[in-house]
Amino acid sequence: MSLPILRGRTFFSQPRGEPASGKPMASIGKLAERRTVDMRILGEWVEAGSRVCELGCGRGVLLEYLVHSRKVFAVGVDLDVDKIAACVKRGVTAYQGDMMGFLRKLPDGFFDRVVFSRTIEELPEPAAVLREALRVGRCVTVGFVNHAYWKNRLGAFLHGRKLRNEVYTTAWADTRPTNPVAVADFEEFCAAQQIRIVRRAVLRGDWERPCTVLPNFFAGYAMYEIAQ
Repeated sequence: MSLPILRGRTFFSQPRGEPASGKPMASIGKLAERRTVDMRILGEWVEAGSRVCELGCGRGVLLEYLVHSRKVFAVGVDLDVDKIAACVKRGVTAYQGDMMGFLRKLPDGFFDRVVFSRTIEELPEPAAVLREALRVGRCVTVGFVNHAYWKNRLGAFLHGRKLRNEVYTTAWADTRPTNPVAVADFEEFCAAQQIRIVRRAVLRGDWERPCTVLPNFFAGYAMYEIAQ
């Protein structure tokens, strides 16, 4: 499987080897603990040997896991040069540049799956990027923190400050989502755009237990598989 030549950008790739950390993915420590929720879900959803692209791939931890656990053909896309370099060290093929520019140069259905792992809320035009991802990918996976989680609502009402709890763990000066999204927002968007929700996983505030009742209120994290 080869990628089209994309002019004006640089691809980096390395042969697949052992995980860059030199340790099993299950033991990479507390820093990556929250990342493992995506690994657990996608470890079940992703077909072995499929073609997977992650937009906003960061340092390639998720893709590295999928390469070694599901034997996928993986490509990561990110603007940050240092993060792309980290992908290379992990043995993940990566593209440094704008995700829309990357997607527009690819034919329909080039990937089996396009993944947004906590990326969609950081995009200035998420609808446009999602439409392009649905063209390029046979299915699209979207994972996000549920902004409508009940502790977020209560905290904003009581304190009138930037949210800080087990869902939003950082102070305002460290990071903040530019366009926070809720479960109800995303499902309403899919219905309006006639996008099919194939399946979803909604988890409680601990990101461990399934949320079976009122997910827009009680879910801390949600992941969707969508298709046209």
